[in-house]
Amino acid sequence: MKEGFRQAMAWLHTWTGLIFGWLLFAIFLTGTLSYFKEEITHWMQPEVRSHALDPALSLDKAQQYLQDNAGHSASWFIRMPNEREAGLSVGYRDPNGGPRGFVNKTLDTQTGEPVEARDSRGGDFFYRFHFQLQMPYPFGRWLSTFCAFIMLLGLVTGIITHKKIFKEFFTFRPGKGQRSWLDGHNAIGVLVLPFHLMISYSSLVLFMYMVMPAGIMASYGNDTGKYFNDLFGRDDAPKAAQLATPLVALPSLYAKVQALQPGARIGNIQVQNPGDSNARVTFTQSAADHVAYRRSANWTFDGASGALLSQGKPESGAMMTAFSFAGLHMGNFAGPWLRWLYFFFGIAGTAVIGTGLVMWLGKRQLKHAKRPHMPGELRLVEVLNIASMSGLLLAVAGFFWANRLIPVGIEDRANWEVNAFFIAWSLSLVHAVLRSGRRAWGEQLALGALAFALLPLLNGLGTDRGLNHSLQAGDWAMAGFDLTALGTGLFLAWLAGKMLRSPKPVARRARAAQKPGTETAQVS
Repeated sequence: MKEGFRQAMAWLHTWTGLIFGWLLFAIFLTGTLSYFKEEITHWMQPEVRSHALDPALSLDKAQQYLQDNAGHSASWFIRMPNEREAGLSVGYRDPNGGPRGFVNKTLDTQTGEPVEARDSRGGDFFYRFHFQLQMPYPFGRWLSTFCAFIMLLGLVTGIITHKKIFKEFFTFRPGKGQRSWLDGHNAIGVLVLPFHLMISYSSLVLFMYMVMPAGIMASYGNDTGKYFNDLFGRDDAPKAAQLATPLVALPSLYAKVQALQPGARIGNIQVQNPGDSNARVTFTQSAADHVAYRRSANWTFDGASGALLSQGKPESGAMMTAFSFAGLHMGNFAGPWLRWLYFFFGIAGTAVIGTGLVMWLGKRQLKHAKRPHMPGELRLVEVLNIASMSGLLLAVAGFFWANRLIPVGIEDRANWEVNAFFIAWSLSLVHAVLRSGRRAWGEQLALGALAFALLPLLNGLGTDRGLNHSLQAGDWAMAGFDLTALGTGLFLAWLAGKMLRSPKPVARRARAAQKPGTETAQVS
């Protein structure tokens, strides 16, 4: 009974991993890249310069610009620069301007002048793809949420399948073919198991309003907007009194926030009815200051007098628990070292998925090694493995290359970058179909190695923000991107070299005495 249950879990682990593995690989990789989405955006918009942070000066420049250019608007929005975002972002509602009646500008933090940065999705593309899969709302979110459930199921069934899970963590036998792949799969899986359990479960918590909507519908019906307003503590905008009154200086209000919450980093400021006697100014603390989102960490002032009107509503225990899971998943609170740890754990999770797919195919290829042709279903899996893994890496590199090669002034430029991503991904699929498996792996990895390794050179030739400049200027976001790209290129070159060399024959030892075990069942 016990062995039968374990075998059933092994079967479930194997087939759910195979069916959803390719999509999970893409979700995990793009989610991992999203931990550095601000840094990626900074690299993809080199026109936005980094300066020493001065919140009071930034607020003064933002207010001056908005008063001069958006005095007619009923709402202003300011996003403050920080250690990871160089630009000062301002936005305002304008029925006659911008998409959906909204205008957004990036200002230089020292001069207050608009920065004409190239149109680019930046790191936000990977962030959105991670949970929307470039699909219309809400289909992408439903699919990614279901994949999160599958990942959680895969982790649980993997734990049940392995009777000696922690012993296997310390076991690695190199040069043993399938046995080496299984050892690596097990070791990496155990090493990052707590992180992946947290990531998978917290992703379900993030979209609980979709997965378990009954309670919300019972209380709010179809008015989901009211639900989110209550959840995040948002109040309806006050009506304008139609009495012109100068807006209080925003730096003075920032000083009051600092007195109330010393050391608080401000993420966003919203101004309602600017220039009216009924103006309201709301400061929201940066998500980087806390693990959990805190709706209580905002302060609303009278825009005419500067008096404090209210502070955000306190959170319940249940809300703090849910917000904590969301914060842990997104990692906004993480400093540089912890963010890198998140990144490497994410890469490890991606590797676990990839090795599982390779193992499934490898075991079945051994059974058909003496046949002149591989069965069609195995060839299909092989092609999908290549395109979903090495092909996705080529697509990521293509996205970055497009950022530097597409002319800055071309219309709809950001979408062309995205198109380059999917074109490169599609071409990798065609290449995998036309070439033999090992050769296709090696060629795509070699091309990916070249594409990533040359990115720092491309950056230096196309902009004045090359590696030599960014290191001298202390722009570690720009320099870190170039160095990471170079390191990725070297790693892919090492993998390509292994794939392009002739494989060593692996002796197949008879295992007649071996019981129907769990370590082989998971790849069966």
